Amino acid sequence: MLVIPPASSLISPITNRKPIPRSDSARPASSRFRRDKNRLATAIVYCEANFGAIDGKTANGLIRRSERYKILSVIDSEQAGLDTGMVLDNKPNAIPICRNLADSLTQAGTVPDSFIFGMAPSSGMLSKHERGLILEAMSHGMNIVNGLHEFLNDDPVFAAACAANKVKINDVRKPRDKKDLRLFSGRIADVTCPRIAVLGTDCAIGKRTTANILTKALNDCGIKAVMIGTGQTGLIQGARYGVALDAIPSQFCAGELEATIIEAFENENPDVIIIEGQGSLSHPAFSSSSFILRGSCPNGVVLQHAPRRSKRCDFDQMTMPDPATEINLIQTFSETKIIGLTINHEEMSDEEVSTAITQYEQDLGIPTTDALTRPSERLVEMVLSAFPELKGKQITNT
Repeated sequence: MLVIPPASSLISPITNRKPIPRSDSARPASSRFRRDKNRLATAIVYCEANFGAIDGKTANGLIRRSERYKILSVIDSEQAGLDTGMVLDNKPNAIPICRNLADSLTQAGTVPDSFIFGMAPSSGMLSKHERGLILEAMSHGMNIVNGLHEFLNDDPVFAAACAANKVKINDVRKPRDKKDLRLFSGRIADVTCPRIAVLGTDCAIGKRTTANILTKALNDCGIKAVMIGTGQTGLIQGARYGVALDAIPSQFCAGELEATIIEAFENENPDVIIIEGQGSLSHPAFSSSSFILRGSCPNGVVLQHAPRRSKRCDFDQMTMPDPATEINLIQTFSETKIIGLTINHEEMSDEEVSTAITQYEQDLGIPTTDALTRPSERLVEMVLSAFPELKGKQITNT
């Protein structure tokens, strides 16, 4: 018979630590949210040695936007004491970077609702140290938000810790049962509003960030836009509609995305639907882009590119593609059109961004902008240029 030790025996106790008050924030989510469904859950995000870097994209995304959680701090001992907004965008946001879990709990003053694993390592698995840290967070009464391919609810040690500490684990990537997965049906043709996918020339290049900014910009000017999340970070941020495509059997990927888009269209009656991209169609390590193009059958594509990135992320032997090559590939693979290019300004000065925008517009003949450093109105103009029928939806400025 398998005997599961208590969580407290699996981790080293923290010494010289003042007790953290177990206020309403420390209650299990199921009882808290029955009383105040509008309250954002509080959370600590773990991103050791990766905040602001490519593998820290979940934490980076949550700092820039989170509709589901109020982020109290980020754990990264290498940048402890810094402001997360300054690290990401050179704009302070009063969310600190803490040295460790004890530091984060002290900073919070009460036990937060959730502990979010904020990294997306290529392995998709936890290290031994990370397993212990998550168990420690659970021992304090925090729910766990896990975006990895390793489903913690299936692990008997974590299942026992859930029961012992009366907390829950949200395995964000875990798909529905196979009997409930949906095949592609062709009903995507019933979605009559424009569908715009935000794809990229590489992974971890800013597709989700651009999709978020574009969706907000359209809504702000009166064009009702709904974003479809396709990865774990977008779902953790609070996307109302979405599916983690890279965890679904390939036979069902296009169908699951199609069904999700149809649900959003029927429930929300939007003017436009934005689909978050994954990976890169030309990248041999990822297949999600092909399923996004197949499942959403987009009417238009915004392409994200990092001009200073010479090699593929995590693949130093692979040269980055030119945007023109990726555009040709996408438009050959799918019956769609590239409506604009957006720039990831990593390693670029503002002057270099301006030069790149001018050059790409001249070379490619499509609108180009940087979603983070240029006015969001440029993204709206990009969409309106491709879909002029949306102009009548805009708020009239008087």
